[in-house]
Amino acid sequence: MTTHALFPLDPSLDLVLDRVVDVSPRLVWAAWTRPDLLMQWFCPRPWKLVDCRLDLRPGGDFSTVMQGPDGQSFAMTGCYLELVENERLVFTDAMKPGFRPILPSREPGAVKLGVMAPLMFTAIVQFIPEGTGTRYYVTAVHGNAAIRQKHAEMGFDHGWAAALDQLVELMQGKA
Repeated sequence: MTTHALFPLDPSLDLVLDRVVDVSPRLVWAAWTRPDLLMQWFCPRPWKLVDCRLDLRPGGDFSTVMQGPDGQSFAMTGCYLELVENERLVFTDAMKPGFRPILPSREPGAVKLGVMAPLMFTAIVQFIPEGTGTRYYVTAVHGNAAIRQKHAEMGFDHGWAAALDQLVELMQGKA
């Protein structure tokens, strides 16, 4: 099996989503980098994105607020590490904008990340041309096995796949 990972994967620390979708890398990039589009697909239904801030540069703000059907919310504050137009986005919730480390919640001055956090992971989202579509290859990199397991139990596989289905549904009509 061919891997598109940018580094050797560690199954005890990393989660992967690898799918080919019938949407061009240019449109997948747009779905990730335009707030008006990201708001429409980023959360698996019935959750929705109610706020997002995208400052498309290394160290720039990548922050979202998700809201569940019962009104519960989950805020993620993070920053971009790398952006390669139409090819790759790398972001993390282990740092705030400006590459400022997020303090553990028990420390004074810590950022409160919501009831489901802290996960503290880095996402590498790659858009690889394949035929007329895109190989969508996501690696979620975690600092330890417990955090990886928590992310898996929260529904990484289902949630990221469902959000991708919503991205495809949204963007197929925009070719």
